Amino acid sequence: MSEERIFIHNGPLVIEGLLHQASAEKAAVICHPHSQMGGSMHNNVVEALQDAFAALNYSTLRFNFRGVGASTGNYDEGRGEQRDIIAVCDYLRQRGFSELVFAGYSFGSWVGSKMIQEGDSSFSFSLFVAPPLDYFDFEWRKLKGKVDLIIAGDSDQFCSLNVLKREAGNIGVPLEVIRGADHFYFGKEEDIAEILKKNGLNKT
Repeated sequence: MSEERIFIHNGPLVIEGLLHQASAEKAAVICHPHSQMGGSMHNNVVEALQDAFAALNYSTLRFNFRGVGASTGNYDEGRGEQRDIIAVCDYLRQRGFSELVFAGYSFGSWVGSKMIQEGDSSFSFSLFVAPPLDYFDFEWRKLKGKVDLIIAGDSDQFCSLNVLKREAGNIGVPLEVIRGADHFYFGKEEDIAEILKKNGLNKT
């Protein structure tokens, strides 16, 4: 599916992104894994999410956090990365998108969680894929009622499944577990799309 390379101003910084235009109203913001561990908007799970949302008639915007690819600036331990998401959302709203969906994979889900828990977003749907709770602090109680779906593999090296099941249950978030998937989802990308279709993100 065709995507346009774009650059978004974020204060003194510039964010590099890829925009796919389908719906004129609905857009999915897709966030990549850890910037200092090779994460970028070209990650296989990010690409799978982009394909899945585009197939469901959502416009999509995947982008590189500051310091990744052609995005300027430096890694900021999640703080500046939250501002990157806000800038991307502002850009989409300025282009007339009224319904924004959040999809964050690994580190991207943690950065998004910090934004979402403080009420700094108005996402109509929020998805976390493989939240790395063994390494980052997710304040689950603050996320109650603000996360709509979590996807995790049953062999994830950075996300203890039993802990995630408990936390998801405590805040009433549906958890979909992909059998045979570790943190990187190689060979399991299509399972993500099937889960999104099953959970109410239907074509319009």
